[in-house]
Amino acid sequence: MKISAKQIICLMLLGLLLLPANASALSTIINSTQDIEAIDQKGDSIYYFIDENNEIKKVITNLPPLDDKTDYKITFTLKEIRAFDKIDIIGDPDFYVKIFVNDEQFKSKIWYNQKYVNETWSITVDIPDNTENVTIKIQLWDWNPGLDKLCDICCIYDNSFLDKRDVDIIYDLKTGHWIGDDFISPNPGWGSDFSGYGRLNGCDDGTYYKNDRDCELIFDITQNDEDGDGIPSWTEKYIYHTDPNVDNTFWDNDSDGVPIEWEWKWGNTFYLHYGHQWEYYWFYDPFIWEDHANFDPDEDGLQNTEEYLTSKWGSDPFRQDIFIELDQMEIGPMGQGGFLPELSKDLLRDAYGKRNIFLCIDDGYMGGGEKNIPFDSVTTYEEVQQLYQDYFLHNDANNWRRGIFHYAILVYNGPHTGYTFGNRIGDNFYVDSLELSTDIMEVNPIYNWPIYNIIRHGSFSKEYMRAKSYAGITMHELGHSLGLSGPGHGYTNHFKYRNYQSCMNYHNVYWLIDYSDGTHGKYDFDDWDAIDLTRFQKQSSWG
Repeated sequence: MKISAKQIICLMLLGLLLLPANASALSTIINSTQDIEAIDQKGDSIYYFIDENNEIKKVITNLPPLDDKTDYKITFTLKEIRAFDKIDIIGDPDFYVKIFVNDEQFKSKIWYNQKYVNETWSITVDIPDNTENVTIKIQLWDWNPGLDKLCDICCIYDNSFLDKRDVDIIYDLKTGHWIGDDFISPNPGWGSDFSGYGRLNGCDDGTYYKNDRDCELIFDITQNDEDGDGIPSWTEKYIYHTDPNVDNTFWDNDSDGVPIEWEWKWGNTFYLHYGHQWEYYWFYDPFIWEDHANFDPDEDGLQNTEEYLTSKWGSDPFRQDIFIELDQMEIGPMGQGGFLPELSKDLLRDAYGKRNIFLCIDDGYMGGGEKNIPFDSVTTYEEVQQLYQDYFLHNDANNWRRGIFHYAILVYNGPHTGYTFGNRIGDNFYVDSLELSTDIMEVNPIYNWPIYNIIRHGSFSKEYMRAKSYAGITMHELGHSLGLSGPGHGYTNHFKYRNYQSCMNYHNVYWLIDYSDGTHGKYDFDDWDAIDLTRFQKQSSWG
């Protein structure tokens, strides 16, 4: 079993940090259910918490082993696969997954000719008695006659791991968490897993434009649990002191806005201290009030209470997320207008996903978003504002989605092909919305200048050109709400700003689904570095 060199170094440094920290840490324990002397008298090692200021408060070691009367099983669940690169020369990849659990191999079915796999696949493995830590290797393959290819889903920590494409982790049966090439890291000083917990990204080695068979894989690992709340029995008995036969789902004993199962899911990590003893770090405690309404460790504008509200749709408090509600106008009586293509949503997810920003568009399946806004041949600025009130806020000034979701509205003939707009609620004016007009989008990128469009899009497919055009203009307008207003935004500056390889450059809006990283020469601009994911929540001078 391998853990990356950088991670080992970070964990060793953390272990050293604990030695001089003991005296100060003892004085910072607040509202503890047991005082530190009582813990020592029981023979357990002192344990500390890490508070909102990243101060170490508690670390648990030397607690009881697993219950040897329990027949432990773990389940690996594959949730999704996405190809960021062109995997096969002709057609889409033929994905399959290999999983090694304690060196025992398991292989999934083959998903033929699919760039995006959304079918769930799982295996359940019986774990030998007295085994607390399970080694797991994850590999993603592209099937080819006689020559399968290993795809890249791995991170990178230093040059010694440049060729690593698979993922090695250790799953702990006591806490139900894992570390290795995928882990939770609440403190950047310990090393960071920017792709998120349970999400693997082959672009983490920086190969955004190298066609390195980079892919995304989303997964989860669970174990058998008597009461069905997801919290392992060992954790309930020895950490939370709750009944492992009672479902604790939705309990919020400390009234801090997030329930016990969320604090368990995101509040623990562990490591092997000097190669001898596992140490467990609990930085969220479901029985001590913590300021989750103001915690935003990944700086995406979603505080932990909001991360909990969106957790069922894939949010991660330690990886950046963008949520969009999408409302769309009905098709007109003469067939006017259109809906955002499904491929556009995938292209947008890919663009942000490569940079470890998880994009989620609610077009109806998440309780918002719809396609039944009555058709209107011409929609004015004032009418767009009213649509925001009626279909996003539902005329509720305190609607919980404001400040969590961006808002996107597709109309037939609006004030512009696309524009970013804001709305005032009371004293707060937020630029959190974008409008797209489908009349131009359904005609201009596809039927005007056909040869030019074929060359720019690299395709003869009208549906592909249409999807790219919608995705490009959506990413452009969303970029404005993320604070991007760089150079090159004008038709008179095409030659001067030709190096600005971004959809924020008007010359590239319909053809490029990406922001620039500033590496293309003079007059380029680093959009990705300038993005402010909290911008759509901030008071704006526009209003």
